[in-house]
Amino acid sequence: MEHPQTPRILATHLDAFQHKLVRMVGKVVQLRGETAIIDAGGQVNIILTRDSHLAVNHFVEIIGKVDGQLNVKVHAATDFGTNIDVDGVKAVVEATHRHRGIFYDDY
Repeated sequence: MEHPQTPRILATHLDAFQHKLVRMVGKVVQLRGETAIIDAGGQVNIILTRDSHLAVNHFVEIIGKVDGQLNVKVHAATDFGTNIDVDGVKAVVEATHRHRGIFYDDY
């Protein structure tokens, strides 16, 4: 079974990935009912599902679809805790875009 590709992005990449499935890591800065805001190299509005269990000040990996307003609708969320290497995350994202042919089909 083939799995859909989920390019790793930061907030600055949202515009280029409208209506596509993506993967991003960010710090939860606010929870508001069915939405959250994460800092992923800039603030990103996340549309949560009933199964999303996020905690403020925790890092989270979101797999979701970018909508036309640059919100990300969650398909899956994984809590990474409170201590990750943010610079490392950004370096990985930048490397995957610089050498995308190694990591993804054309997107």
